[in-house]
Amino acid sequence: MDIKALNNLLGNIDIYLLDQILKGRFTKEMKILDAGCGEGRNCIYFLQEGYQIFGVDADPIAIQMARTYARTIQKDYDTHRFQRAMVQDMPFHQGAFDAVISSAVTHFAKSEADFFKMISEMLRVLRPGGILFLRTCTDRDNILSNAPHLGDGVYLLPDDSERFVLTSKIERALLENFNLTYLESPKSVTVHGLRSMGVFLFEKKS
Repeated sequence: MDIKALNNLLGNIDIYLLDQILKGRFTKEMKILDAGCGEGRNCIYFLQEGYQIFGVDADPIAIQMARTYARTIQKDYDTHRFQRAMVQDMPFHQGAFDAVISSAVTHFAKSEADFFKMISEMLRVLRPGGILFLRTCTDRDNILSNAPHLGDGVYLLPDDSERFVLTSKIERALLENFNLTYLESPKSVTVHGLRSMGVFLFEKKS
């Protein structure tokens, strides 16, 4: 496959999500939700290959773009699978999905309570035994040593962005309070001295 064809197939997918696809984490029988999908960059592959992908985002323009991409790829795609909604309050019933993707979304939480509201809502719509893919800012490699705390879990990172940071303490709280277990060891990648981005793959225990 040449580069152009590969780009058409994958779009601008999160490389760490692609890693999970290559590991066979997702099947076409699964209902998959991209919570905070934006314009749908992480949905392109799933659309191309006929997966049951859904998405929500608070930005109406982004949702319109995601719907346009979906119809461009599949002419008969039900574009109402992409809904304008806050991750904190999604229009789906309990246990509706087999997998939830959250890529670079929760670090926009305004507070610790807001972060846990996002997580709680994602887990509400995830069935027991389902997968939560979470990519977000972390405190690994002592990144917060040069990051003023702005309050309630939000930091001014060395790259000048204001982000909610998933600390080791909050990670432990996720496992203890939300009935989660790791499907593989979490990992963080540090952009030298600027930001640490973690990838977590959780299973919601039955």
